[in-house]
Amino acid sequence: METQPSPPTPVPPAGEERSSSWKRPESVLVVVYTAAGEVLVLRRRQPPDFWQSVTGSLRWDETDPMDAARRELREETGLGDEAEIVACNVINRFPILPPWRHRYAPDAMENVEHVFRVPLPERRTIALNPAEHGEYEWLARAMAAARVASWTNRDAILALP
Repeated sequence: METQPSPPTPVPPAGEERSSSWKRPESVLVVVYTAAGEVLVLRRRQPPDFWQSVTGSLRWDETDPMDAARRELREETGLGDEAEIVACNVINRFPILPPWRHRYAPDAMENVEHVFRVPLPERRTIALNPAEHGEYEWLARAMAAARVASWTNRDAILALP
């Protein structure tokens, strides 16, 4: 994990407007967990058996990763403004893997990921976005870390207070 100030907002590919159909290579990772140490994990529809925390790309018009974290939390779980989102002050950089590269401009090779956490007193009912996720589970921290697909997600879970 790399901790540093937020990078400048990326610009869209040459000749593209901010409404570009390309995804912005900047995202959020939001780890939701309970006081009892249970971590929420979501199973993506595609690829199969791909488990993760709440994630998503910033939109081209978003300037604050916190706004994207709030939007993604609401879209993927139904948790609204009552949920406290805490910035972890961690920024990860990683290569965009070939299975996902078609979503990004041809020159986008690296993604920048801002990490957040959402502490809850207890489990909440989760309203999944059925287009994106097929199921969810609340797991003990070690089990959640073992279940998620990405190293950044694993590190974020293991770093929870």
